[in-house]
Amino acid sequence: MLHVAEVARVSVATVSALINGTATVSPELSQRIEQAIRDIGYKRNAIARSLKMGTTRTIGLTVPHITNPFFTDVVSVIQQAFDRAGYAVMLCCTDEDLNTQDDQIRLLLDRMVDGLIVARVGDGAILKRIVDDANVPVVLLDRVCEGVDTDTVILDNQRAVFDAITYLIDLGHRRIGYISGSFDISPMHDRMAGYREALQAAGLPIENELIRFGNFHEVDGYNATMQLLSLHDRPSAIFSANNPMVIGAMKAIRDIGLTCPEDISVACFDDFPWSDVFQPQLTTVAQPVKAIGEQAANLLLDRLAGNRDAPPRKLALKGRLMIRNSCRPLGAPLGAIAQSVSA
Repeated sequence: MLHVAEVARVSVATVSALINGTATVSPELSQRIEQAIRDIGYKRNAIARSLKMGTTRTIGLTVPHITNPFFTDVVSVIQQAFDRAGYAVMLCCTDEDLNTQDDQIRLLLDRMVDGLIVARVGDGAILKRIVDDANVPVVLLDRVCEGVDTDTVILDNQRAVFDAITYLIDLGHRRIGYISGSFDISPMHDRMAGYREALQAAGLPIENELIRFGNFHEVDGYNATMQLLSLHDRPSAIFSANNPMVIGAMKAIRDIGLTCPEDISVACFDDFPWSDVFQPQLTTVAQPVKAIGEQAANLLLDRLAGNRDAPPRKLALKGRLMIRNSCRPLGAPLGAIAQSVSA
């Protein structure tokens, strides 16, 4: 800054005021300083600035799967929001591994991030201890963590699955297979609760043989679907609790020589860009990805702006059932398939 000040013929304090935005600088002086910066190729030392200012203008973000379209889209929205606010985002992917998550959060804190957004995995005990000791604001994304007293942005998963299963019941389906992800995370509990609630509301039994568990990956959906289709009284519809598993489910249906929706109806949680390009086009539960990412960013930015003492806020957003043509009324002619509409 001293060199810039000499070239621009201003004081170091004026250069600092312009670069850091701590005071108003006249247009004439601003132009001279900016020209001097270009002439000498000045670059601000971010590490030195963070030590002096006590802030790195950096946010830590952890997600379980960067290849899952839901998290890919949420990360993009969050990064854009913080970019507009003048923050950088450090992204870590845990791959649903508890030890990896805890190591990455400690790494982010060692890098002196100003705040964290965490889509947690596994037991919350260690995360609670880390968050309590972190002395930085934390926002939980997509998944709640019992005992962690912090802001949270989630979807109303139970209601979303209730609506989807009720739709299948209204089409005449009575044996509906359900492929769940691991119960280590709260959304899977809530989605299963929605499945059970819809069956009970319709007076249908909850049959354990129709419920299969996976770990969110395509191969899990494939194996679970093979098991469901091997039942003596196989289901007439299958609902997958996330979109990678539904891809595996569709492959299994093809490999066993069946077709969707002629032989079996399929729906899933999480809309994704190519769901309406599939043949058939997939009926899905769409999450408000943009709103989820923006709300998480806004909650953290609010804390960073100084609102540290307000009570923790929990936002539960609503999903939307996107009705396409992968489900058909049971017993109806093959042409009587739901059209591409949104409900």
